[in-house]
Amino acid sequence: MDNIIELKNVSYEYSNADEEDIAYTAVSNLSLNIERGSFTVILGHNGSGKSTLAKMLNGLYKPTKGDVLVDGINTKTEETEIEVKRKVGMVFQNPDNQLISSIVEEDVAFGPENLGLDPKEIRKRVDESLKAVGMYEFKNSTPHHLSGGQKQRIAIAGMIALRPDCLILDEPTAMLDPKGRAEIVDTVMKLNKEKGITVVLITHYMEEAENADRVIVMNDGVIIADGTPKEIFKNVEMLKDVGLDVPQTTELLYALNKNGMAVPTNVLSVEETAQVIANYLEEK
Repeated sequence: MDNIIELKNVSYEYSNADEEDIAYTAVSNLSLNIERGSFTVILGHNGSGKSTLAKMLNGLYKPTKGDVLVDGINTKTEETEIEVKRKVGMVFQNPDNQLISSIVEEDVAFGPENLGLDPKEIRKRVDESLKAVGMYEFKNSTPHHLSGGQKQRIAIAGMIALRPDCLILDEPTAMLDPKGRAEIVDTVMKLNKEKGITVVLITHYMEEAENADRVIVMNDGVIIADGTPKEIFKNVEMLKDVGLDVPQTTELLYALNKNGMAVPTNVLSVEETAQVIANYLEEK
């Protein structure tokens, strides 16, 4: 198995501002591998440690204990810090905080320009990145006149213009409406499937995890579940116990089971759910 990111017994501790003692441990003795080319979703309620983990995956936070390796490079090594950030790009929650230029294409060009690339290469990367996220027609627009979902796609374009191997998205849809959330999920799925970019999506929206290769659930700084979406979401009681919802289809099948209908709960799509219920009714 080819892993782009490896975490070995990693902990991250926040300290009190005015004292040297530990305020709390956000991530505790966590070991985890992210396979190259995979689409992984990390779920958890607020305070579960998922955003702290996200920031360690590209070296923004250095682990208090243990090691994070990006393509074999230890994120604690100062000399390779820039190389780590080239390999792993990061998109944050608020798109307005990530946009720095008054024209879309200038914003996307900012990263490649800082790499000192040839102007022709920069032009090529800007155009390719905007096309990849479906924003090419807005290249001469003002970012702040666009919708939240469009601005977040521009932020993603700015990251992929740097040609990262992996893209970390830390709750990128938290401030968006349902349409904007769908735009972002569709975009990152496309980048993963068509461009081969490894995607790690941090979220608390269950529907965003349905098409992932792998779902990891965090609680109190540790991983409490790790598997395919169907394997994870069938554990309805476990998810509810840690303050998470489940997809509406799973919720429906779970409720039917509790009321005496023996139907499988490891089904996610609306079409599959309808078929499961139809099959049950036919058998009756």
